[in-house]
Amino acid sequence: MVTIKDVAREAGVSVATVSRACNGSAAVTDDTRRHVLDIAARLGYTPHGAARSLITNRTSTIGVLLPDLYGEFFSEVIRGVDQAAQRGGYHLLVSSSHDESREIVAAFRAMRGRVDGLLVMSPDLDARAAVHEFTDRFPVVLLNCPAEADRYDSIVINNLDGARAIVQHLIELGHRRIAMISGRERNYDSVERRRGFREVVCEAGIAGEYALEITGDFSEASGFRAAATLLEAPRRPTAIFAANDSMAIGALSALRAGSLRVPEDISVAGFDDIPMAQYMNPPLTTVHVDISALGALATERLLSHMREVPEHVHRQEVVSCTLVVRGSSASAPA
Repeated sequence: MVTIKDVAREAGVSVATVSRACNGSAAVTDDTRRHVLDIAARLGYTPHGAARSLITNRTSTIGVLLPDLYGEFFSEVIRGVDQAAQRGGYHLLVSSSHDESREIVAAFRAMRGRVDGLLVMSPDLDARAAVHEFTDRFPVVLLNCPAEADRYDSIVINNLDGARAIVQHLIELGHRRIAMISGRERNYDSVERRRGFREVVCEAGIAGEYALEITGDFSEASGFRAAATLLEAPRRPTAIFAANDSMAIGALSALRAGSLRVPEDISVAGFDDIPMAQYMNPPLTTVHVDISALGALATERLLSHMREVPEHVHRQEVVSCTLVVRGSSASAPA
C-alpha cells in the first residue's frame, strides 16, 4: 500500500507538504499542489480519511436519519440526497429510527463526530422532543418535520392542499361515500392529510356516515386490511383515498380479491406518486411529490448551512404537490 511517505519521497517534498496539498491548504503553491497530486495519482495514493478528518476537523460525510429504509418513497429520498451530496463532494451515513425516541437518540450518538451535518426526517409528533434535544449541536435540516423558525431549516410537503385536491377530485366525479385510509395517528403527514380530507367532506356536506375513516400504518399490508374492512361496511364506499401510495396499492389488491372492479365499482386514490404508481393496473390516481428532488433540495440546504456557519439564517420551505389523474378514479357508480 502506497503511503504518504512514498509520495513525499517521490515528489521531493516533506510529508507535511503532501498533507497540505491533499487537503487543499492555502499554504502550498498551486505549482507544488499540482506536482504532488500528479505524483499521488501516478502512485495510486489515497489519503487516509480518519487522519484527514483529524487535521481538517471535517469528515466529508452527511448523516441521514429516516424513519424507515423500506419502500419506494424512502429509496427515492435517498437517491436525491445521494446525488446532491456527491455533487458537493460528500458521502452519506444513513440510519433509520422507526420514529422511536430511543432509536433517534441512539442514531444521533452514533453519528456524533462522524458527520459534518445531519438531514433528519422524523414526522412522528411524539419523537420531536428527541430530535430537538440532539440537533442543536451541528448543522441540521429537518425534512417533513415542522420546526421553530429561529432554530432549524425545514422543508415540508404541502400535505393539506394535496389532500384537499384529491378529495375534491373524487367529489367532482360524483362520489358521496368516500373513505380515507390514514397513516399513524401521531404522524405529521398523516395528520395534515387527514385534515385536508375532513375539511373537504365537511364543505361538501358529506361528513358523518358518508365519510369513513380507518387507520393504517403507511404499509401495503395495512392498506389491504383497511380496504377489506371497508368492504364489509353496511354502506360500502364508492371511493377510497389512501394517505400514501403504498396503502393504495394494498387496497387495490384487496379489492381485486373481493372481485370488485377499479374504477368501475370503486375508485382508489393515493398520495406521493411513487414510481410504481403509474405502472399499477389500473394506473393510480395520486398526488405527485417530486420525491427525489425533495431529497436533493434538503441536501443542498444542508450544504449551504454547513458553508455559512455561523452566519446562516434558518429557512422554512413548503414544497407544493400536484394532482395526477390516472385510471384508478372514475365517476361514481349509479
